[in-house]
Amino acid sequence: MNGSRIAAVGHYQPAKVLTNEDLADLVDTSDEWIRSRVGIRTRHIAGPDEPVDELAAHAAAKALAAAGLTPADIDLVLVATSTAVDRSPNMAARAAARLGIPQAATMDLNVVCAGFTHALATADHAVRAGGASRVLVIGADKMSEVTDWSDRTTCVLVGDGAGAAVVEAAGEPAIGPVLWGSVPEMGNAVRIEGTPPRFAQEGQSVYRWATTQLPPIARRACERAGLEPADLAGVVLHQANLRIIEPLAEKIGAVNAVVARDVIESGNTSAASIPLAFSKLVEQGALSTGDPVLLFGFGGNLSYAGQVVRCP
Repeated sequence: MNGSRIAAVGHYQPAKVLTNEDLADLVDTSDEWIRSRVGIRTRHIAGPDEPVDELAAHAAAKALAAAGLTPADIDLVLVATSTAVDRSPNMAARAAARLGIPQAATMDLNVVCAGFTHALATADHAVRAGGASRVLVIGADKMSEVTDWSDRTTCVLVGDGAGAAVVEAAGEPAIGPVLWGSVPEMGNAVRIEGTPPRFAQEGQSVYRWATTQLPPIARRACERAGLEPADLAGVVLHQANLRIIEPLAEKIGAVNAVVARDVIESGNTSAASIPLAFSKLVEQGALSTGDPVLLFGFGGNLSYAGQVVRCP
């Protein structure tokens, strides 16, 4: 085995749906204002008794079932999240306990909105190096818990959820080389800080960076996979804002690709957004097994990570 592949994916969202009309009862906003600026119509919100690790475990259980595997088949669990309340046990350990996974290594990765693609690359590297045979890679965030619901500039953006992928060894690489990096001097453009922690961002700075600086980086991720953007069947970008997703996808040059627009119904779910949107496209039949798909995360820390994968 000289590569790895995504064997299956799964996703989970809490039952409670918060509409733009609901938000208009909380802050000075409207459905038209929200749709015109970020493209979001609804978002799912977890209850106080639904912690991050529970969201993660639900999504992971679906991915395991889709892969035809049992918890005992997993030897590494990676959870990308920036909304864990407790420092220890980490969310990966708690999710593993919920799933009944014995003896797996468990690690959290906090790269905020680019967390899942960082975790996916870490899983690929671990499998290639022989450090793991099957890995659960989960993106899970409960953004509602770090949101100021009186701030209309941020509360209209966020949602809660989780997405997961099972990564395993493969004879031919089906997860392309990662292209990752950051802009540390601009790291304060997206923040979750304070006591209690609260999400804040410099929206215009993030918009300009994402739509001008990221397209050539995303194209280089395609080059590393030996593909032209026009060869892509799908593009799953971090679901931050429809006004970022659409121009970024266009500038990448993925003219034949299905572009994920799950932000419309899910909002910004941070590290969950890419696996959540990817899993939905697979479930809907919008992508076929073997299709090349660009996964590209960006945002918090002004970090980014992207790779081309073959659809399970």
